Amino acid sequence: MAEEKTKPKRASKKTAAAPQAAAGPSKLRLRVLGYDHKVLDQSVKQIIDTALRFDAMIVGPIPLPTDIRKFTVNASSFVYKDAREQFEIRTHKRIVDIVNPTPKIIDALTNLSLPSGVSVDVRMM
Repeated sequence: MAEEKTKPKRASKKTAAAPQAAAGPSKLRLRVLGYDHKVLDQSVKQIIDTALRFDAMIVGPIPLPTDIRKFTVNASSFVYKDAREQFEIRTHKRIVDIVNPTPKIIDALTNLSLPSGVSVDVRMM
């Protein structure tokens, strides 16, 4: 029988502990979309006022490029096929970041009533 030799264990090098991230989300990103830029800006102002009421740190609003969807239709159904009409839908976008949100801020933003035609996407980063 062959005896197995065990290697002596080396002393391991101690590594510095990596800094740990905060337990909660560090940023709340609100992406606000709307067809009318005036109503959209009023909604963003309402969101910012609500967040500032709870002493939140705000970054934005940051305007994003406007999406333009164009639709071309025939002006006449039979005789004047070369006559066309174009319609477009413009989607305006803004981004608002809330740094280190508290549960009170999140609760106040969920209870906020925004006008129709404005949608808000919330993402925690």
